[in-house]
Amino acid sequence: MTPGKDGARYYGHGLPYADIRDLKGTLITIEGTDGVGRSTQVGLLKEWLEVQGYGVIETGWTRSELMSETIGAAKAGHNLNQITFSLLYATDFADRLEKIILPALRSGFVVLADRYVFTAFARSVVRGADPRWIRSVFGFALVPDLTLYLKIDADTLIPRVLRARGIDYWEAGMDMHLGTDLFESFRKYQWRLIREYNKMSREFGFVTVDAAQEPEQIQARVRQRVQALLEDRRMQALSTSLERLRPLLFEAEDDEPAAAAGPSFAGTDEAPARAARAPSQD
Repeated sequence: MTPGKDGARYYGHGLPYADIRDLKGTLITIEGTDGVGRSTQVGLLKEWLEVQGYGVIETGWTRSELMSETIGAAKAGHNLNQITFSLLYATDFADRLEKIILPALRSGFVVLADRYVFTAFARSVVRGADPRWIRSVFGFALVPDLTLYLKIDADTLIPRVLRARGIDYWEAGMDMHLGTDLFESFRKYQWRLIREYNKMSREFGFVTVDAAQEPEQIQARVRQRVQALLEDRRMQALSTSLERLRPLLFEAEDDEPAAAAGPSFAGTDEAPARAARAPSQD
């Protein structure tokens, strides 16, 4: 993790051509494996924040105008290898970071990211990528202000996914050749993803939320943590404003005696001198 300019931080080398000197907004990411309920929680959180008076921008995985169609077409052909998989997602993320996330943060918005670079880390590592390599690829990513991790176990997840929409090729990790049975491959793949997320949770300090609860209970926990973060940032902004005003207040106090003073000593000393130089009237 590398400190960036003016307190902003990156997970690596940063985004050299992006101006990040004044990011007034808040970046909140929601992570978790497939079918855990991230999108539902993001939607509920966005509505709640807007009612509180915040401007909110939502962004999600593979939603960039530049890359979304390309990624969809590549996945439909079932012909992505691990490196291509990672680089396509990195391009998508870079486009959204430059065109959506950074402008919104400069404008003071709350940015809600449905998945962040941790999704790429988990998916690539379970497919055999070198962890250092994949983190370097996404080294231009900003460190979020808060990452909420919707944690669930594979046995609880499987029935939920089956009831909601079924299992697709990539969610089942069929490209990894874990087995010919779609259901069994899904179970193995999701178990590996969850294990990787749990490791990252400890490493990156995720705020863990039990995703086995009812959606309303999950949202209550999510709102609690988000509200605490935003209140803390508001107090920091107030403290910063006061620090900027302090020199001006002291300067005004220092100026008051000078303004209230009578004639200067210099003026008083010069008068006798002029009188001494004047011709005598006698």
